[in-house]
Amino acid sequence: MTQKKWNWQQDDWGNFTYDNSEIEKLEREYSRQSGFSLGIARHLSREDQDDLIVELVSNEAIKTSEIEGEFLDRESLQSSIRREFGLGIVDHRNIKPAEAGIAEMMKDIFTNYDSPLTEKTLCTWHEMLMSGRRNIEIGKYRTHKEPMQVVSGRYDKPKVHFEAPPSADVPKEMEKFITWFNKSAPGGKGPLTPLVRAGIAHIYFVSIHPFEDGNGRIGRGIVEKSLSQNMGQPTLIALSSTIDDKKREYYEELAAQSTGNDVTNWLIYFGKTIINAQKQTIKQIDFIITKAKFFDTHKENLNPRQLKVINRMLLEGPKGFQGGLSAKNYRAITKSPSATATRDLQDLVSKGIFSKTGQLKSTRYVLDLSPFQGKQDEESMTQSTI
Repeated sequence: MTQKKWNWQQDDWGNFTYDNSEIEKLEREYSRQSGFSLGIARHLSREDQDDLIVELVSNEAIKTSEIEGEFLDRESLQSSIRREFGLGIVDHRNIKPAEAGIAEMMKDIFTNYDSPLTEKTLCTWHEMLMSGRRNIEIGKYRTHKEPMQVVSGRYDKPKVHFEAPPSADVPKEMEKFITWFNKSAPGGKGPLTPLVRAGIAHIYFVSIHPFEDGNGRIGRGIVEKSLSQNMGQPTLIALSSTIDDKKREYYEELAAQSTGNDVTNWLIYFGKTIINAQKQTIKQIDFIITKAKFFDTHKENLNPRQLKVINRMLLEGPKGFQGGLSAKNYRAITKSPSATATRDLQDLVSKGIFSKTGQLKSTRYVLDLSPFQGKQDEESMTQSTI
């Protein structure tokens, strides 16, 4: 008799159980944070809302790929996202297949969040995500006879962390999953609360592991779709960025949930992760507002070289330019001689735009946004609770 080691081999597979008393607290916190982030976002101008979409969608695309060991080009990705969302003129020559594909997938998740989940939708996402790949089956469920395993260690002595259902079982398993997902949506026959539905959807999908590659990224896309459906509008949360910050914990929690179907601990972990992602999103919205205020004050005082460098620094988001900006960085970004770079940097320091630390080759410059931070937090909190 085959040992029933994995969650999908258990008799209660698909009938997930959990202690709702722990989850209810997280659901209330999620609802409160959702109201807060919506309250802040309402005060953004149309242009700033567009910037927010590009920033959050690109960050999510980059981080969801980095979790799986794939690294995207930010500039190419943002160009592709602007093209997909119809935001401004885009140079199509700079867009690479991988960046174009994931941008297309993220756009579909964002704009078609309210449509039912179907096999066609998932296979289309996979086709978009694997754009340019030739070494795997694209746009359809896996069919290979070999076990789909998550392994580590030596090639000759691998450690198996998880084994998914056989490929022959994937179509029927996915049919059950898709039925469950649509049934658990708002207005469905068995609606679930936002965090419970999103958490179960993710562990359910990645346990089936229906595709040869891209299952984690599509699984996180399903979470975004689930949360959007429960909120009744597209959600913008920094889920993959939050997971990537503690990637090891994410994989440990997935492994811990791989052998049984009481998902209480998983839902507590994943619910907290989603709430932390909301908080990161609020920081991103604040950052967009801060950036707009900065340019309202200083844009006319910057020459084209200074503007190019500051825009490059701002691409790093709220966490800022790692290690600060050096004179060498400035010359590389602007392709300017040393004397010009030195004048520009001294001018930025004298205007209070940059703060300076260190000496000689250790000198670093940090963009000072502090005069423009903080006020919007208080205003938005007040208005969102009225």
